[in-house]
Amino acid sequence: MLSKKMEDALNAQINAEFWSAYLYLSMSSNFAAIGNPGFANWFSVQFKEEQDHAMILIKYILSRGGKVTLAPIEKVQTEWASPLAAFEDTLAHEKKVTSMINNLYALAEEEKDYATKSMLGWFVDEQVEEEETAQGYIDALKMIKDNGFGIYTLDKELGARTYTQAAPLAGK
Repeated sequence: MLSKKMEDALNAQINAEFWSAYLYLSMSSNFAAIGNPGFANWFSVQFKEEQDHAMILIKYILSRGGKVTLAPIEKVQTEWASPLAAFEDTLAHEKKVTSMINNLYALAEEEKDYATKSMLGWFVDEQVEEEETAQGYIDALKMIKDNGFGIYTLDKELGARTYTQAAPLAGK
């Protein structure tokens, strides 16, 4: 059984994950509209991954006898000045999510909720990957600067990204 405090915290994280999905869908739409299909694809895959993260939490709450309470999703930004600006926002956002996941993990430790702590371990690892990936693209974009061929090449690379369902959902 989940404590009420843990259930509420996990529900807040579900909302944050759906907000993240909404943000990445907005980024994808922005890049599609300005003719960067690869960037649009990368953020579209990111959108799907964030939905998976929310679903992992939903399934977990339900498996522990808890109640899922969905809340409204706040408005997100809809335009970015450049691919670099979008990835800088991505990194800042992922760092915020990391902090939220760490707080959930600390709460699970505090409550001696080992099942939730174990489930959250996957999210801790995922956040390391999310931040590293965003930082890598920031580094690449800083190196490319305004070089059109560099942006074109990176756009092609990002267009090759494919969606893979999150491991905790696979086969379920």
